[in-house]
Amino acid sequence: MVRDHRSSDQLHVVWIYSGSLAAALDSATWLKTTEELRNLGCHVTLVSKGPSGYQQIHGVEVLCIPRPEVYLLRHVVFHLRVLHLVLSQWATIDVIVFHERSAPWILPLRLVRSLTGKRRPLLVMDTRSLPMEPSNKRTWKEKLRKGAYLIEKQLGNRCADGRLAITQRMAKAVGIPTKKLWGIWPSGVDVEHFALARKDRRWPSPGDSIHLIYHGSLHRERNLMTLCRAVTRANAEGMSFNLSLVGKGTERAKLEDFAAQTHMAVRIVPPVPYEEIPEALARAHIGVLSFPDEEKFRVSSPIKLFEYMAAGLPILATRIVCHTDVVGGEEYAFWAEDASEQGLLDALRLVWRSRDLLSEMGRQAAIAAEGWTWAASAEKLKKALEQGFQSLISPMEIECL
Repeated sequence: MVRDHRSSDQLHVVWIYSGSLAAALDSATWLKTTEELRNLGCHVTLVSKGPSGYQQIHGVEVLCIPRPEVYLLRHVVFHLRVLHLVLSQWATIDVIVFHERSAPWILPLRLVRSLTGKRRPLLVMDTRSLPMEPSNKRTWKEKLRKGAYLIEKQLGNRCADGRLAITQRMAKAVGIPTKKLWGIWPSGVDVEHFALARKDRRWPSPGDSIHLIYHGSLHRERNLMTLCRAVTRANAEGMSFNLSLVGKGTERAKLEDFAAQTHMAVRIVPPVPYEEIPEALARAHIGVLSFPDEEKFRVSSPIKLFEYMAAGLPILATRIVCHTDVVGGEEYAFWAEDASEQGLLDALRLVWRSRDLLSEMGRQAAIAAEGWTWAASAEKLKKALEQGFQSLISPMEIECL
């Protein structure tokens, strides 16, 4: 049951995440934003897959709905239960926020709404990412997901009352109509949480190795194998780097095979809980983002970049717009001009020549992170929801809520 403890002037937002927030690597996007929205006075019911009832996930209250773990059937069961939940609390809900996977289930609620003669709840679709798998390497399941995504995207653009996106570039890439775009809200970071990494870090002395870290999905499209090869080439030239890749994904097994031949220069580390990420970053000297210059990355707002910055790490990144839009001309980043092995190797050479600057670069990165907090992102989302709601609901209707 949805708890209705809002004041009369609060929007009640039901936010649907069809996966498990307890397991998602990017769960902070929904959990921390929900927490900050509530701090701003919003009434948010965050819905996720999990044991039935209200649960605390990383300190945030989430209404969990169980589902069977059977391919395709799991989404059917989950969304049928979501629909039952929404319909049982129909009169209390002002806005339903959902993502592409939920579109075929949530958008038909327009028919229910038309029977009531009212404009609410409004249905708002949020887009945070594009399909990641290369077209020539997709399995049949991945091809099915891509086809479903294209249908869901069109449904959202045509039938949703409003649309949200992670960046303006994303809004353009998925063709969101200007009149339906309620707002842009980027990724962010819990600065205080990741600042813990700064306290325990020991910067490398002249004879020490430089520790690089990547934490996130170990999928083949992230260009991590190329990064590994660049590190081994740098070490063969007399430099001293070690690289930790923290996470799981489709390329993990191949990366482990490669790492086994590097005499510990490359290490593959299992995913760590959100609470322990600052500890992992504290052992590193540089955070790495080796993504290629492809649309699915260009339109993103990479949460890992903000986490590295808040942890006081200099950045080694490919020069693509999702990185340069954040870092720009600041002097806490080493740029790889492209995502090739040579491009990454050239960036590593620059790191090696500049290793006495790492501490100061990390300090500058931490200062810059203050402009990319979840609180700032939540303020953008709150403004978008309120203005979008007011644009479609008449003042008389609002007074009657």
